Amino acid sequence: MTRRVRELALGAKFAFTGGREGWIRTLLTALGVGLGVALLFAAASIPHVNQASSARGDARVPAASGSKKPFERSDSSVLFDMVGTQYRGESLGGLLLRPEGKHPAVPPGLSALPGPGEMAVSPALRELLDSPKGELLRQRLPYEVTASIGDAGLLDPTELFFYAGSSTLSQAGGALRTDKFGGEVQKLPLNPVLVALTVVACVVLLLPVIIFIATAVRFGGERRDKRLAALRLVGADTGMTRWIAAGEALAGSALGLLLGTVLFLFGRELIGGVRFWSFAAFPADFTPAPALAVLVLLAVPLAAVVVTLFTMRSVAVEPLGVVRAAKPRRRRVWWRLLLPAAGVTVLTVSPKAGVDEGVTDPNLVALGAILTLTGLATLLPWLVEAAVARLRGGPVAWQLAVRRLQLGGGTASRAVAGITVAVAGAISLQMMTTGIHADFVRTTDQDPSRAQIDVTASFPSGERAQRMIHDFRATKGVEAVIGTVETYATRPGHYTGGQIQPTTTLTVGDCATLAELARIPSCRDGDTFVVHPADDKRLSAWVDETARPGEVVNLDTSSDYDSSVKPVLWTLPKSARPVLSRPDPMGENRYGIFATPGAVDVTKLPSAETKAMIKVDRKVPDADEYVRNTAAAIDPAMTVRTIDNVERDKQYASVQSGLRTGAIATMLLIALSLLVSQIEQLRERRRLLSVLVAFGTRRSSLALSVLWQTAVPVVLGVVLAVAGGTALGVALLDMVGKEVTDWWLFLPLAGTGTVAVLVVTLLSLPPLWRLMRPDGLRTE
Repeated sequence: MTRRVRELALGAKFAFTGGREGWIRTLLTALGVGLGVALLFAAASIPHVNQASSARGDARVPAASGSKKPFERSDSSVLFDMVGTQYRGESLGGLLLRPEGKHPAVPPGLSALPGPGEMAVSPALRELLDSPKGELLRQRLPYEVTASIGDAGLLDPTELFFYAGSSTLSQAGGALRTDKFGGEVQKLPLNPVLVALTVVACVVLLLPVIIFIATAVRFGGERRDKRLAALRLVGADTGMTRWIAAGEALAGSALGLLLGTVLFLFGRELIGGVRFWSFAAFPADFTPAPALAVLVLLAVPLAAVVVTLFTMRSVAVEPLGVVRAAKPRRRRVWWRLLLPAAGVTVLTVSPKAGVDEGVTDPNLVALGAILTLTGLATLLPWLVEAAVARLRGGPVAWQLAVRRLQLGGGTASRAVAGITVAVAGAISLQMMTTGIHADFVRTTDQDPSRAQIDVTASFPSGERAQRMIHDFRATKGVEAVIGTVETYATRPGHYTGGQIQPTTTLTVGDCATLAELARIPSCRDGDTFVVHPADDKRLSAWVDETARPGEVVNLDTSSDYDSSVKPVLWTLPKSARPVLSRPDPMGENRYGIFATPGAVDVTKLPSAETKAMIKVDRKVPDADEYVRNTAAAIDPAMTVRTIDNVERDKQYASVQSGLRTGAIATMLLIALSLLVSQIEQLRERRRLLSVLVAFGTRRSSLALSVLWQTAVPVVLGVVLAVAGGTALGVALLDMVGKEVTDWWLFLPLAGTGTVAVLVVTLLSLPPLWRLMRPDGLRTE
């Protein structure tokens, strides 16, 4: 063991003292390993990112949100109300606060509560309010900004959040009371199918990184092996040269670990305030889990040693040179086929899991995906070797490329292995997400062609409810308002025992509004209708128990159980006509008593709920924002919803956002890795390229040979990725009980992978031109 350690140390010394060539080789290895390590550290930080964000979110939740015993008024109690909103597609969270004592509870991120008319905002919200883009939002939040919310009170640095002080909040108006912040928000467990999707995504995104790290430690292998021949002349045996080579790779990987750590620390500061779709985090949140960080720190150097020792088995380092140019032993294919076959088998025999059922062990999902994708990476060198073995003739550029692949196609295959695995994984992920799409993105019954915004509010009087409808109709950009004032109507009388008092809903609106809610052939102000639900005779009969033309109904239901309250009686006109209900733009069917304002004086209603479905003019910029400004002016806590015919599951949307972010990071790494690998291969062949140019070979032929040398493995890799990715996708869909819905999903993904490699190859042409200069013939 001591001898092996000395040999590793000697190899590490050669890595740093081997002259310019040794330094360049070591730096290229360090750069490749460093890029991979930085991304691995970022992936290892995701658990802490989620945990830290969730902890900050729980810490600012008013405790009353989840408490069973109501809080009493005290010196530390605070009244609060949720006042979240949206602005140009961005969500804003907020709380209205009113202290009830001298020492009120203060949420994290603040040193004191804002006073009436004051507001504390997140840095991102302050920046938006101070910019020209925030002009309409400033009208919606007419408070003076007096403080900024600290990091402890925010989910991420890009969050738009505020606390506003109020002097009018009351429990009668819907506010709640608390005396501390730090409630626990109940979170739904991640859907089992989404767990499987997330596991596969982690494998797909990280496996190319690991493959690239394994490739990076072999940079400069040919020049290094030739230099090792000199050691044989001074007495080193074959085993010693292998361990010295492993020591050089170990030094490069150790330097890569250091470089990767620096890149990670620098990168987390750089992206700390950047949002990728819905993902953002504070720089400090990017802290790798200790166990995962230790695993990376130990696995990378160990992999460098193991990979080098394994590859050196096929290289004969002799005192007079390196036997590498001879035709290599033909690669065996049987064990390479076993890996993907085993992976697909693991996924196929796993218990099927539907959306509402349990799912197989995530470890089995990961194992199946790893075996399948790793098998594709090991199959690629054999496929390239078999494909080019019998190729003969053709133009000079083609012959140069083919001959290079015949003599040493492994290097080119390793460079393309990462993109092969990435494309195969992307195909399988796309097939899986498409297959389960219908379970998480459903079509609603809402009709956005009739209205685009739904507003609901409860008021203590019908007069305020009616005024709200008028305010919306006067708002800029509003074309029409389907506005109703609703209250309950009961059948007067005394009911004892198990008797249920007949009750229905009174809906007041103009003729145009009522025509959107029921199938009314004709209408004029003063008309009334008894609306029955279509195809529900039982419910229609229940409506008729209360809605009896010519009979009295009570419009103040509180008088039914409080004798001190005087009932508000109203007689349903005998002329009330029976009609059938019609789905409103929200997809709901309303029934009961419908009346126009001429039949019922809404100002006499003791309490009412107002619903307004608003149709806006899309030609007016920010029409939605004008509507939300009107709603905030009436009541900051008013519920405003967008009418949409598609509803997306929030967990599914979150997973999709994470997939996009991870895919961007992985693709950037793959592109950089391909570029570094391509430059390294060209540098290895600098002398050969210069010799060919000196003998009269055209530079254009050499450039085309580089393109062909890359194109052949890429085409074969993409074909392999399509076959393997499709097989993996079918197995994953079978595991979750779904079938393939689109067999042609691979086309854009395969094209993207091919284009990425070709672009990187084109970027390597300028270094190629420089390496073909005559000074490449110089030797040391």
